[in-house]
Amino acid sequence: MAFTHTLGGTRYVFADLKTLLARATPHRSGDVLAGVAAQSAAERMAACLALAELPLSHFLHEVVVPYEADEVTRLILDTHDAAAFAPVAHLTVGGFRDWLLSDAASPPVLAALAPGLTPEMAAAVSKLMRVQDLVLVARKCRVVTAFRDTIGLPGHLAVRLQPNHPTDDLRGVAASMLDGLMYGCGDAVIGINPASDSPRVIGDLLRLLDEVIQRHAVPTQGCVLTHVTNTLALIEAGAPVDLVFQSIAGSEQANAGFGITLALLREAQQAALSLHRGSLGRNVMYFETGQGSALSADAHHGVDQQTMEARAYGVARAFSPLLTNTVVGFIGPEYLYDGKQIVRAGLEDHFCGKLLGVPLGCDICYTNHAEADSDDMDTLMTLLGAAGVTFVMGVPGADDIMLNYQSTSFHDAAVLREVLGLKRAPEFERWLEQVGITGGDGRLLPAPERHALLTHLAG
Repeated sequence: MAFTHTLGGTRYVFADLKTLLARATPHRSGDVLAGVAAQSAAERMAACLALAELPLSHFLHEVVVPYEADEVTRLILDTHDAAAFAPVAHLTVGGFRDWLLSDAASPPVLAALAPGLTPEMAAAVSKLMRVQDLVLVARKCRVVTAFRDTIGLPGHLAVRLQPNHPTDDLRGVAASMLDGLMYGCGDAVIGINPASDSPRVIGDLLRLLDEVIQRHAVPTQGCVLTHVTNTLALIEAGAPVDLVFQSIAGSEQANAGFGITLALLREAQQAALSLHRGSLGRNVMYFETGQGSALSADAHHGVDQQTMEARAYGVARAFSPLLTNTVVGFIGPEYLYDGKQIVRAGLEDHFCGKLLGVPLGCDICYTNHAEADSDDMDTLMTLLGAAGVTFVMGVPGADDIMLNYQSTSFHDAAVLREVLGLKRAPEFERWLEQVGITGGDGRLLPAPERHALLTHLAG
């Protein structure tokens, strides 16, 4: 179905829904690379105006990736909750934007609505929003999950402690873990990106995580971010697996590039659940995504990268994950060229994920060849903190020496919590106070007092 809009005496024609969505997207390098971006600001505005007039219900009748050829599309449509959608079924995309910004869209109402929204609906309305709109609405979307502690409560910010090491040296990993814990980080997960695919090495890392968590009764969870098939094999071998990790994307073809199917993810979820390692909850999956992943695999089907990213959240939602995060600037400037594009993309991703009912965090990051710097990351971090982001990364010095990119540090999380008055996961907060890292107000104790605990914690 074609869409048209006349602007300034020029009639713009958009051949189908995916073309309309692509042309309405704020400018970014990945869509230019894919050949789907608007050719001018005028064309982009015409597309936005046409999109604003489109009924939300249209997304249930026209798909951007063919139903017959794509299991992600089938998942999205086959699990759509018509009853949950009913309260907004009469709205256009523009009307939906206005409703989301109104007081009627309260946190409980948004939570009830989430199963009735498709990823394409979320992506569409985000394209009509300013930065402040993305912040305001996302802040109202609350998604709470649990394993050994509770993630996503209002007024809380969790941190993934990321103790990567370029050779998977256990002593180096342990030192970074201790550093992060001393700064009050790690309530989201202690998550290691392994340099090796060796089952022996990954098993050693899992046992290190488990030993630290169990010996010191840390109310958190560990994860080695290896391929899901490796994790399944390690579960079968008796390794102490808390969470199953996998990178996911928004099309069946892109997921095939990751070596996964929805059936494989279901198998892994059931395997992790069978271990019964969570003391508070049964959210056992951890997913990572990123704008541009489908394009980099030539599996985007002519769909803009932000809409494809939202579809990845449709995949995540089906598996009730403990954590999902967009690694927003990691893929490089071919997809998000500079700080401005990275900031906008991070806010879009967070908005779409939370609106769909996914516990969305963000790896606020950039590669060294992008036109971005730490000031851009500070801006995005502060905006996401105001928007109620579920979790961010804690990397020693913000410089990941294994993955070779720039992220956020333990210090950054401390600043964000101080500025915005955010708390850690409550169970983790109590543990920090019990072991003498924080005081009764949740603030870090002076460094000499915390450092006196090093011998105890390292023992």
